[in-house]
Order: sequence, then structure tokens, then C-alpha cells
Amino acid sequence: MNRGIKPIKRSSIRIALGKLYYSYRRYLEWYFSSKAYSKIFCKELLPVTVFSHQTPLFRKLKTVDMWMQHNKVINLKIAAKEIDGILLKPGETFSYWKLIGKPNRLKGYVDGMVLFYGGFKAGIGGGICQLSNLIYWMTLHTPLTVTERYRHSYDVFPDSKRTQPFGSGATCVYNYRDLQIYNPTDQIYQLHVSLTDEFLIGEWRAKKEPLHKYEVYEKHHKITHEYWGDYVRHNVIHRKVFDKNHNFLKDEYITENHALMMYQPLLENSSDL
Repeated sequence: MNRGIKPIKRSSIRIALGKLYYSYRRYLEWYFSSKAYSKIFCKELLPVTVFSHQTPLFRKLKTVDMWMQHNKVINLKIAAKEIDGILLKPGETFSYWKLIGKPNRLKGYVDGMVLFYGGFKAGIGGGICQLSNLIYWMTLHTPLTVTERYRHSYDVFPDSKRTQPFGSGATCVYNYRDLQIYNPTDQIYQLHVSLTDEFLIGEWRAKKEPLHKYEVYEKHHKITHEYWGDYVRHNVIHRKVFDKNHNFLKDEYITENHALMMYQPLLENSSDL
């Protein structure tokens, strides 16, 4: 496994120019590439739930004001409506940002928590990465293929009540850090997302039960103390593939993660961190 790489501090001008370049490159890809992007919605749900998952909307964090999380829920409701019911047909690609569009105040988005270079700040549309995290995690339990995903470069908060492996999410920044998912199967898949008072809920649905089941897990989890003085967290994400009778077929590599820790590695997990 690769060692952690010392973070590079870039000037505000370099960051702005980089965003501009990659944003326009993304627009060109969306409108001129040969990819067939998903665009058809269906209100009627397909009959089979392939995989479902839910994540809590509110997490008590010592350094984060709760108004940010309440605003996050507002943002999630708006974003969820833009992708709920989307059909991913064989040969098509799901693009998170192409469907949701740019978050702005005219659409009703408000300031929420945005992770920024190892910390966080208030930003318009903040918090909707929880939706991309959910979709990515669910997709790993399906035959669909993740063709573009970005990991967090910083591990900002301790593992308070974490139920998924470290590094099993997908960070998204409009529009150049996208989550894209390709359907290599001969079946139509449908994404269904909704919110309750407590949870963000998602499902991948289909007309037929898939041939395989999946178990996602981490390997080689470790924390290293780097030569420049900081701690870096590492792991590798794999999944086990089973047939319908739960007979083991194979073990697949998914990705590896390396993130600079922004808290002490021996800090105890606590609900008020």
C-alpha cells in the first residue's frame, strides 16, 4: 500500500484557476462525449429492491453548530428530488451532478457544512455529499460499475458510531468531482431516495433479482505517523461476491484510501465529538 503523501498548499489563485479549468472540461464532457447519460424518470417503482441503506440525518459533533445540519436536511431534500426515480438503462451512465445541477439560492439551497482542506466552512448546498456517499455505498452492493468516484483527502471527524468502513463514501464538488455509475447489465436499474425526520434512505431497484450478492469490507486498515509529523489513515476496500444461494464466488478489489487525520488517532470515540 502506498504511503500517505504530504499535502500541498496551493494559492487561492491556483485553486480558482484549477476549478475553472476542470469545470469547463466537465461541461465539454457532458455535452460532447459519446456517453449515454441517464435522463428518464419513472414515478412507479420497479418491483425488486436490489439493495437499500439509510444514514442518520443528524450527528452530534462537538465543533459543528447544529444549524448546519438542519440546513443540510433542506439541501438534501432539494437534491434528492432531482434524482429520485431516475432509470439507469443498460449502457447508460448516471452522473450525479448532471442530474442535480449546480446548487444555488434560486433553487432553495442554503448554507450548510462544506469540508475544505481538512476543516469545514459554511457553503451553499453544503451537506449533500451525504447523498453521494449513500449512492456510492449502495452501488458497491450491485452489479453496477462505479466509473468515477473521489475520496476525501482528509479524515476530519472521529469514528463516532460509524457503521461503514472508513473511506467508503464519495465526495462530490460541483461539477468537476462527480460520481458516475455505468450499467453494464441487461437490466434497467432505478434509484429511489427519500428522507424521513431522522434518516436519508436510498434504494437501487430492478425488475429482476440480480444473479449475485455482495459483501463490502475493508482490509489492511492502519494509521501511519508520517515524517512531517502528521498521521495518515489507510485502508483497502474489497467485496466478496456470492451467488443467490450465498455460495462464495470471488473476492474483488474496489479501491484504496489514504487520508490525513485531523484529530488525534488515539482519541476515544464519543457521541459528542
